[in-house]
Amino acid sequence: MHTLNAPTTQTAPYLDIENLWKAFGDFLALRDVSLSIGQGEFVCFLGPSGCGKTTLLRAIAGLDLQSRGTVMQAGRDVSNLPPSERDFGIVFQSYALFPNLTIEKNIAFGLENTGRPKSEITARVAELLALVGLSDQGTKYPAQLSGGQQQRIALARAIATNPGLLLLDEPLSALDAKVRVHLRHEIKELQRQLGVTTVMVTHDQEEALSMADRIVVMNRGAIEQIGTPPQVYRHPATLFVANFIGETNRFDAIATGSGLRVGNLNLDAQPHDFAKDSRVAAVIRPEDVIPYPADRASGNGNCIAVTIAEMEFLGSFWRCRLDCSEPALAGLYADFSINAVRRLRLDPGAAMMVELPAARLMSFDMPDETGNAR
Repeated sequence: MHTLNAPTTQTAPYLDIENLWKAFGDFLALRDVSLSIGQGEFVCFLGPSGCGKTTLLRAIAGLDLQSRGTVMQAGRDVSNLPPSERDFGIVFQSYALFPNLTIEKNIAFGLENTGRPKSEITARVAELLALVGLSDQGTKYPAQLSGGQQQRIALARAIATNPGLLLLDEPLSALDAKVRVHLRHEIKELQRQLGVTTVMVTHDQEEALSMADRIVVMNRGAIEQIGTPPQVYRHPATLFVANFIGETNRFDAIATGSGLRVGNLNLDAQPHDFAKDSRVAAVIRPEDVIPYPADRASGNGNCIAVTIAEMEFLGSFWRCRLDCSEPALAGLYADFSINAVRRLRLDPGAAMMVELPAARLMSFDMPDETGNAR
């Protein structure tokens, strides 16, 4: 059984959210959400559609005021302030650029409202265009730029006034895969360079894992886990987190004290505190299954004989569905590297041994009929 990662930061707290609730009529979009975000930290709100991540971002921005709870920014209570009185820049999925204004005018829009001298605004716009690598695009209009370029301009406009907080609402979801990968590295590098505290909403786990200092995994309006990318991936706190982030094999099991029983197999597993004979969900990721030749002697109870039923080529590895004489392990999937497949001469129908390493065999509360862990 796992415990929720405490929302701690190594830097001074910059954004503190305490006991935030948000209701739309009878629907609770946020349920008692509390977290602390450090100065200069890059945090991703990650979860499926409808989990409350965008509602939380909008509450931080003041675009949708919370029903109750507090939002503190840099020691200042902004809970009931309108967006215009909060210190943030925001980038939306749709870019929200003004189509009738040039790129320079789009970036200058927020600066002009601050009453700065024209010369200062012109210099700042030129600086920002250079920062996002689009110095030669200032006189064009948004429609003349690619989606990736428009997103860079939206980012430049958001940071033009040097806000203390940058909010990104699924900023890359409208772009194609290659542009998305390129831009996420650019955004992260820019954030590091500026040192601005950043909160990004995404449903893309790869995006969150590659960009965030910490990830806030949300489900049904509540926080499931807060942790670094390695923490939430390698040490998920709940069955939902294990299933949502990455691929998993899940089997019904019985706790046997220090281990698990899956069907007739007694397996060593990660330490847990389930009562003996409790029904639990056993989980192991496909990449953690270790392949061995068929003639390998079984060294422990976690080594089992299998036959390869199907192989799916996924570029850098093969995903294999394995048949096992133990019905409780039906549908076991394993990800094997190209080198392992070549070395062991694996093909559909081939017999082999696999190990389910105890250090990677996790256990969680069984979900109820609604899919929630009890």
